[in-house]
Amino acid sequence: MSCRCSRHRVLHVHSVAARRHSFLFISLSEFEAIFSSIPFIPVTSFSFLAQKPEDSFGRVYPESSHSFRNCFQRDRDRIVHSTAFRRLDGKTQVFLNGQGDYYRTRLTHTIEVASLSRTIARALGLNEDLCEAIALAHDLGHPPSGHAGEKALHLLMKDHGGFDHNEQSLRVVKLLEESYPQHPGLNLSYEILEGLKKHHHQFFTPQGESYPSPSLEAQCVDLSDEIAYYSHDLDDGMESGLLELEQLEELNLWREAKQIALNEMGAHVGHDAALQNRKFILRCLINHQVEELIAASREAILAADLHSANEVRMHPKRLISFYQAHKKSNLELRSFLYHYFYRHPSISTANREACHKIEILFHHFEKNPHLIGHRFYQRIDHDGKNRVICDYIAGMTDRYLQRSYEGIVTVTS
Repeated sequence: MSCRCSRHRVLHVHSVAARRHSFLFISLSEFEAIFSSIPFIPVTSFSFLAQKPEDSFGRVYPESSHSFRNCFQRDRDRIVHSTAFRRLDGKTQVFLNGQGDYYRTRLTHTIEVASLSRTIARALGLNEDLCEAIALAHDLGHPPSGHAGEKALHLLMKDHGGFDHNEQSLRVVKLLEESYPQHPGLNLSYEILEGLKKHHHQFFTPQGESYPSPSLEAQCVDLSDEIAYYSHDLDDGMESGLLELEQLEELNLWREAKQIALNEMGAHVGHDAALQNRKFILRCLINHQVEELIAASREAILAADLHSANEVRMHPKRLISFYQAHKKSNLELRSFLYHYFYRHPSISTANREACHKIEILFHHFEKNPHLIGHRFYQRIDHDGKNRVICDYIAGMTDRYLQRSYEGIVTVTS
């Protein structure tokens, strides 16, 4: 176990000297006196458990290394420049795209997950580049119309292998993206693909050896997704007026975050600044969850007494995790959002309409597969008509889904 100490605050020597002496030079004894007054806070680094790029399992199609970017940095750039990534801006988080400029999209959600996962990775000494790449790719397979669209496609594909957006993200980066003439997909590093297998309980190395847990970086992204998802949905719910501040008092997490905010804001709290207060409480809620996750994960990793990234993979339990009490509070938040927000009549009505459009389009393309375009049509013999139609619809933005539906209605009416 390696341990290092860091200063809690950055010492601005020049500004301190300027205030005290009106010039920029202080003596060594004065410097030591000032510096010694700053408290040390021990920071445990688990860098020896981080997935290092030089230890990567590699890519399906071998490539030469880059002169100044490691493999995970290259993966990140490939994801950001992909077609599927750009389309995230036109895909629903909760509110259908176009219902308001304020609400989150899949793209803004993805950026928030990447930011949170890098913060957690940095605090634990893990690989930030790997976290960022996994986070940026984790929703590439999400269809239009959010989770309602996913359920619609799953029902349509129930006799053909079903549909899951996590598995579709893998399909996008391994097959559907067309960026290279020499191979399909983006040819991402094995560790990125591992991180996209969110609900898997068994993993396999390229050599076929099984193991129970993904990298710590993949685990970081998994829970960063949860923190971002529920926190920003609270924000969107309140902004839309579907959630009221009084309702949030039911939530243990909200009450804790509100108390933290009150302790920090003090006299700045006022009824004339309700919007600012709300946003600050949300900021405290996110920060509180991140701090709790880091603390709980640090304890779990120390208790596991592991010594390498490979030992992490062989450990039977995931180590990036909340304390048990916090898990209970998160479940309470999840239940609250489902009851008051996700199943709100205005959301449910819009979702039902979107699912109907997906169903109409799917059946129309079953009868007229040539309408999906040559790029998809040519894969029907290999992948099957239903799977290829599913790929085509899953790649649509909300706007393109609407335009395609209107085109069919116009032709058939």
